[in-house]
Amino acid sequence: MKQMETAKKKINFDKIFPFLLISPTVILILCFMGYPIIKVFYLSMQNYNLKNIFANGYVGFDNFVKLFTKDELFWSSAVITLKWVVSQVGIQLVLGMIVALILNQKFKGRGAARAVALVPWAVSGVLVTMLWTLMYDQSSGLINDLLMKTGIIHEKVAWLSNSKTFFPAVVVAELWRGVPFFAINILAALQSIPEDIYESSSIDGCGKIKTFIYITLPFLKESIIFATLLRGIWEFNSIDMIFTLTNGGPMNQTTTLPIYMMKTAIIKGNYGYGSAIGVVTFLFLLIFAVLYIKLSHYGGEKNEL
Repeated sequence: MKQMETAKKKINFDKIFPFLLISPTVILILCFMGYPIIKVFYLSMQNYNLKNIFANGYVGFDNFVKLFTKDELFWSSAVITLKWVVSQVGIQLVLGMIVALILNQKFKGRGAARAVALVPWAVSGVLVTMLWTLMYDQSSGLINDLLMKTGIIHEKVAWLSNSKTFFPAVVVAELWRGVPFFAINILAALQSIPEDIYESSSIDGCGKIKTFIYITLPFLKESIIFATLLRGIWEFNSIDMIFTLTNGGPMNQTTTLPIYMMKTAIIKGNYGYGSAIGVVTFLFLLIFAVLYIKLSHYGGEKNEL
């Protein structure tokens, strides 16, 4: 009997032991992530404005009502955010795919080419914005200088303040930093595809286009879905590049939801209304992530709820 009891205790301990190992991480996550999230939801139902502390107090859903019915800047920021995310993720995916396919080929100096292609991903966002700010400078910028010497333009352009160029200029700067992310993920997936499949398709007379469509893309599906989901969330929450280059201007035409939230809460001191923007942003991303995973059947689990 004592041996049976000892065995049962050992089995129970073996079941509990893995949870004991991860418990410190879970506690840290709850402390450093759970509390701030709960605090944001709490503040979103408060009138918490540092510039008018005497009017602070519980207001229920008034911040959300104002956000959806009276705040035109919120809706324009939402449209700009959608435009930013779709353009960034779509172009980055295409360019990243092209870079990955090139780097997957065998050629002399391939290792050096891979290292150079991945450099932008290793550079900090603030440094990237400083570099592009200097290149976009109207009077002494490298881009204006090159374009004028090649005869493409005949007068210097204010890339970050011109209504026709400021958004494409920011998009190009972010592309330079974001393309390597897709290149890394897709290149890793390309290297996992068995060579035998390509040899068989070549023997069967399958051309390069059909091989890419019917062999390469199906193998890359999981990596593409995962990379686009992560990059979409990161670009949605991106602040450093846009804010440093344009400060959300001109005339709030590059103000995305995270920038609007940051300006409202941090700069203006209206933490209640800024928290409401944060809650709505969080719900947008949550709904998007769930729908995207379900519609794309990520992981091959098509019938799970």
